Amino acid sequence: MAPNPPSPRLLLIGSDNPTTWIVYNRLVREFGIFDAVIENTIGRRALIRNRVRKLGWAAVLSQMAFIALIRPLLRRSAADRAREICRINTMEIHEPLTQAIRRVDNINSADAVSLITAAKPDVVIVNGTRILKRHVLESTSATFINTHQGITPTYRGAHGGYWALYQNDPGRCGVTLHLVDQGIDTGNIIAQALITPGPRDSYVTYPYLQIAAALPLLVRAIRDCAAGTLQTSKAEGPSAVWYHPGFFQYIRARFRGVR
Repeated sequence: MAPNPPSPRLLLIGSDNPTTWIVYNRLVREFGIFDAVIENTIGRRALIRNRVRKLGWAAVLSQMAFIALIRPLLRRSAADRAREICRINTMEIHEPLTQAIRRVDNINSADAVSLITAAKPDVVIVNGTRILKRHVLESTSATFINTHQGITPTYRGAHGGYWALYQNDPGRCGVTLHLVDQGIDTGNIIAQALITPGPRDSYVTYPYLQIAAALPLLVRAIRDCAAGTLQTSKAEGPSAVWYHPGFFQYIRARFRGVR
């Protein structure tokens, strides 16, 4: 019997949110403790400024109203369901206490690059950061893998599961594991999985279902990287980038049963 390949040296770079800690904690159980570089929350002003350049003030103000007024209500109403999904799938959402986790204000900064190169990773797992610039991707020969909450290339950007349901496209309500390039979720696809939300699920619980579906794919992809057998396919088909829903956009969709 051939010996198992050695575990690759891992690095996680992500934002400070529950799905990042779910991914990190699961991979620690599989591969042991490893380094993480966490990007602090991007300031609201910077987010608005970037979105306005792309979408205009009217769309961005509507999105901000959704974030400020509707999303907190959804989070409170869905808290029990989110905990249930975590319990069923043995997912831990809390940041562990370890010196292996470092924080930076911008994942594209010189400080972040120094931490990435010092970690000497074989595989970098990406979860929820801003778009990585070329100098970050070229700072190491590691394979960069992103867990994207949507089926690419049709649902790139944010909240792909919600938008698939909004578009009456449940056959593309799912999650994608893909290589990272300089585009927005445009890298070659490693694996995809669909989710089937239930009547208690909504905009805020879809990501928990998606990350639960992604975890076994991610573990397998890391093992394939270690064995040198990772295979990918080109992302083909209709392509679009999505953002947060607007205030009235969400309300209208709610009347159609899209939660």
